[in-house]
Amino acid sequence: MESLTSRMQAVQSPIIPVVGELIKNSPGTISLGQGVVSYNPPHEAIEFLAKFLAEPANNLYKSVEGIPPLLTALAGKLQAFNGIEINEENCIVVTAGSNMGFMNAILAITNPDDEIILNTPYYFNHEMAIAMAGCHPVLVATDENYQLRKEAIAQAITPKTRAVVTISPNNPTGVVYSEAALRQVNQICGDRGIYHISDEAYEYFTYNGVKHVSPGAFGSSSEYTISLFSLSKAYGFASWRIGYMVIPIHLLVAVKKIQDTILICPPVISQYAALGALQAKEEYLKSNIGAIAQVRQLVLDSLNRLQSLCSIIPANGAFYFFLKVHTQMDAFELVKRLIKEHKVAVIPGTTFGMDDGCYLRVAYGALQKETVKEGIERLVQGLETIVRS
Repeated sequence: MESLTSRMQAVQSPIIPVVGELIKNSPGTISLGQGVVSYNPPHEAIEFLAKFLAEPANNLYKSVEGIPPLLTALAGKLQAFNGIEINEENCIVVTAGSNMGFMNAILAITNPDDEIILNTPYYFNHEMAIAMAGCHPVLVATDENYQLRKEAIAQAITPKTRAVVTISPNNPTGVVYSEAALRQVNQICGDRGIYHISDEAYEYFTYNGVKHVSPGAFGSSSEYTISLFSLSKAYGFASWRIGYMVIPIHLLVAVKKIQDTILICPPVISQYAALGALQAKEEYLKSNIGAIAQVRQLVLDSLNRLQSLCSIIPANGAFYFFLKVHTQMDAFELVKRLIKEHKVAVIPGTTFGMDDGCYLRVAYGALQKETVKEGIERLVQGLETIVRS
């Protein structure tokens, strides 16, 4: 079987488990790597588990798209927060996380050898999903502040292009795209007859008065806009695996085929928990994201000491900073040394498609105010020691 090959050989290995293994082998390491929050789901999510357990029929398969009460609750949230109206032209499909939503979308809209435009730095699971589908990522560089370049996106479109992907607030850079920029991309997609896939997993994580904007709310764009959302971040739901997508109604049959084959239905117990989470009072999100905002400022204050060693782009969203380190060192080698010698872990920029320099993603969502100073201090001192040596 040594000669066995498959399309998976062309797919990059996910970096998080690789870095996780390095952390395990270096006890005491503080992780600034994985993109998770430190807080737990709201108590309402746990309370709704009793409703699941009270109904024996919940042990059976349920609707491919999601249970009706959750679909209703999500429609209300989309209208109130995102300005997206669910009507006869679009619909919601609950997924096992928004990564599954992205895979559903790619399989539903492409044939092998088609192209999907990713803005770099990209989210690595997006690039992996495109490769798994037998399609090709077409990479378009963002500008010096990691903002979209609409002219470059338009020029990258070919007869094989099926979609442009945007992520705002962005992973890995933390930047938030302006409404004007998102409207321009959305218009390009509408004019060219391709889809705009908008990943909005970090929709609640914005700072300094910056507001999140959903392309799915742009007038008549529902025919070609695919919007992806997640409970993993804002509701502390990482392991519960609940996301959802808003798709044009003409894609529903295709998406149902994919989801029924891979998943059958999203875990019903997790859907009940999600339904409970959506009942949480506004204070739940406000207080938890407010705490992350305080951590963010502490991180930024410390990182500013590295101005001579790194380029640090202002970022008003998500819970990441993306550093360009002024060194010829390979990013993964730098990551390994930071873990081994300074007990702090970050993610190399190469996994996000950045090969033209040494880049690091710093994640601060999982840190408490008590631990952030120690973790960032290790990173700052580590970079000063390694890069200047």
